[in-house]
Amino acid sequence: MARADRPALTPAGTDGPPGTDDPPGAVPARRAVEALWRIESARIVGALTRYTGDLDLAEDVAQEALAQALVAWSRDGEPANPVGWLLATARRRAIDHYRRRSALGERYAALAGRLVEGGATSGAEPTADRPDDPPWDPDRIDDDVLALMFVACHPVLSPEARTALTLRVVAGLSSEEIARSFLVPVPTVQARITRAKKTIAAAGVPFELPPVAERRERLGGVLTVLYVIFTEGSTATAGDRLLRPDLAYEAIRLARTLAALLPDEPEVFGLLALFELTAARFPARTGRDGEAILLEEQDRRLWDRSAVRRGLAAVDRATAAGRGLGPYGLQAAIAACHAKAPSVPETDWGRIVLLYEALGRVAPSPVVELNRAVAVAMATGPQEALPIVDGLAASGRLSGSHLLPTVRGELLTRLGRTAEARAELELAARLCRNTRERSVLLRKAAALG
Repeated sequence: MARADRPALTPAGTDGPPGTDDPPGAVPARRAVEALWRIESARIVGALTRYTGDLDLAEDVAQEALAQALVAWSRDGEPANPVGWLLATARRRAIDHYRRRSALGERYAALAGRLVEGGATSGAEPTADRPDDPPWDPDRIDDDVLALMFVACHPVLSPEARTALTLRVVAGLSSEEIARSFLVPVPTVQARITRAKKTIAAAGVPFELPPVAERRERLGGVLTVLYVIFTEGSTATAGDRLLRPDLAYEAIRLARTLAALLPDEPEVFGLLALFELTAARFPARTGRDGEAILLEEQDRRLWDRSAVRRGLAAVDRATAAGRGLGPYGLQAAIAACHAKAPSVPETDWGRIVLLYEALGRVAPSPVVELNRAVAVAMATGPQEALPIVDGLAASGRLSGSHLLPTVRGELLTRLGRTAEARAELELAARLCRNTRERSVLLRKAAALG
C-alpha cells in the first residue's frame, strides 16, 4: 500500500550538502534524478498508472525506481534514456509486487507477459534504451498526463484533497513542499493524500480520460485546482511572505501542459493568460526586504515583458475560439488592461468595469463584486463605489475577510472620512493573516492618525 509520507525525490526531498562518504558520481546522479523527476514525474506516474491500473502502486514503484537510480547512476553513469530506464525498473518492481501477492497470480502472469512481449527478461538489468522495449506507447503520452490530471481532480475528492493530490502526483512535489506552501502541518497533507487515494480506489475511478461529453464539465474542476494553487502562490493567505513564486510557477507549468494537451479549449488558454499576466508583475510587487509594493507604486519597468507577451497571446487564443470568454478568460482580459497601461491613471478603467460586470454575470461572487467596486471607484469616483461596498457589508458575505474593510477604508480615505477610514483599515489589519499585507494596512492607518 502506498504511503503519502514516502519522500519524493524532488529538490526539497534530497536537500542538504553531499556527505564526505558519498561515492564518486553520487552528486551528479542525485542532481540528474531530481531534475528528471521535476520535469517528467507526471508522465512517469501516468504511464505506470496505466500499466498497473493502480495509482498507489504506480507512485510506490516510481519512487523505488528513483531510489535505485541514485545507486546505479552513481556507479554506472546516467543512461542514454533515463526515463526509459526508470520505467523499466518501475515495471519490474510492479511485477515483484504482484509476485508477492499470490492471490493475484493471474494478473502477475498478464503483466509478466507484457514485459516479455516488450523484449525484456525478468533477470536483466533495466536497459529501456532498446528500441524493442519502449518505455510507453508514444501515442499515449499526452493521454497519460491528461488522465492523471483528471484522476487527481476527480469530483469524488474534496477541494483540499484535489489540490494536495495534484501537487503530489502531477507536479511531483513532496508532502513537505506542499505543507510548506499552504502553511499546514505535514501530517495533514499526508492524511489528505492518503484519503484521496483510498477514495479513488473505493470509488473505482478508472485511469482514463473521461468521455468527451463529460470532459468539458470535469475540466472545470481541473482548472479550479490550478487556480487555487496559483492564487496561493501569487498572494499567500498567511505567513510572512507576500509571494510564493515556486508554487505559482508550478501552476503555470501545469497550465502550459494542459494547454498543449487541450489546444481547442479556450478557457484553458484564459487561465494560462491570467497566470502569465499576473506573474509578470511579480518582480515589482515586493521590495528588497520582501515588503509589499502596491500597484500604483510599482516600477513597471520591472515587469516581465516576456510573460506579458505570452499572456496577451494566450488571451488572443482564447478570444479567437469565438465562443465568448469564460470566467478565467474575463479575468485575463482584466489583467491585460493593466499590462497594457503605462500607469494606474492611464488604465482603461471603464473597460475593466464592463469586464467585471460580465464576470459577475457568468461567475457571480462577492469578491468579483468587491473588485468591480474598486474599478468603479477608479473610473467614476469613490462616491459611486461606496454603496456597492456597503451593500456587500450588509449582506455579510465577506464577514471575516480583510478584503472588504480594506477596500472600504480606501474609499473612505478618498472621501475625506478619515476617522472611519482608519477604523476600517485597523479592522482589516486585525483580520489579515499575511504579515506583509498587514504591515501595509497598519502603515496606511497610521498615516491617517
